[in-house]
Amino acid sequence: MNVSLQQLKVFVAVARSRSFTRAAREFGLTQSAVSRCVRELEEAVDLKLFDRTTRQVELTQAGSGFERRIAHLLDEIDMALSEGRDAHQAHRGVVTVASNPALSSGWVPVAMARCAAALPDVALHLQDLPQEAVLQAVEQGEVDFGVVAEVVPAVRLAGGQFDVQPIAATPLCALLPVQYSLAASVTLHWRALADEPLVTLNRDSGFLNAVMRALDCSREPGHRVQELAHASGVVRMSELGMGIGILPVCRARADQDACHWPAPAGSLVVSELHPLVQVSTLLVRRRQRSLRPCAQAAWSQFVAAGRVDPVDAQEAQLVDSLA
Repeated sequence: MNVSLQQLKVFVAVARSRSFTRAAREFGLTQSAVSRCVRELEEAVDLKLFDRTTRQVELTQAGSGFERRIAHLLDEIDMALSEGRDAHQAHRGVVTVASNPALSSGWVPVAMARCAAALPDVALHLQDLPQEAVLQAVEQGEVDFGVVAEVVPAVRLAGGQFDVQPIAATPLCALLPVQYSLAASVTLHWRALADEPLVTLNRDSGFLNAVMRALDCSREPGHRVQELAHASGVVRMSELGMGIGILPVCRARADQDACHWPAPAGSLVVSELHPLVQVSTLLVRRRQRSLRPCAQAAWSQFVAAGRVDPVDAQEAQLVDSLA
């Protein structure tokens, strides 16, 4: 049996319109071409499908049953083709991402560049917002997903209205000018900073509260910490000797473009602070809400861009706490 898809479509069109003429207009064919198409189909399936008169076209009993089955089959084929087109077009569209200022001035553009290379038909829009505003925008569906920083474990986000994907964890370190006496130490205890002028990121960074808790046991209540919006400002003030900077720093990572926090200048000494405080970069989206295909593709690129190094024990702990 040699039956073409075109023959089946023409047959169904004639059956539904009860007219060779209307079916011919639908397909841009001549009436004789439609008639020939139906005749060849009848010969191929060895069934008379239509009773033809000079005034009308009617389905035979065999033709009526055949039309029901074929029409359903054609609908299934159209659906399969549509799903295939949708899958191809899944990586097209506009994706809106919100990030806190510290990350949007550092690592987030790296992740966006990766998306642009991998998903050229996806347009990424970045909203630079305070961290609480990022979470609010995600919760209210104003953005597809957000990028925030939280101290391990991120208890505040666990089990709430967000699905959370940890992608990197970075320890808090002290940034010291080389002339500082404390610069000789590879590691420092938080209490060593008790009497020092300090500069760090403000609450939009996601880790200021952890810094203040670590300092509470050793500093006088009135001893203030300078708070800035951008990591580059913290680095610059430290370079000028205006305070010891406190920032997340990944000292071991060779690919500085992939670091989640700006690398300090070579004129500064980096000392890890103990007890260790880890700051995790997190992707957040609304819980139990599926992302659009293009947003899901962008999310996956952000995860891949963040996972430059293997997940360490601290990050694994965070993954478990948020599961």
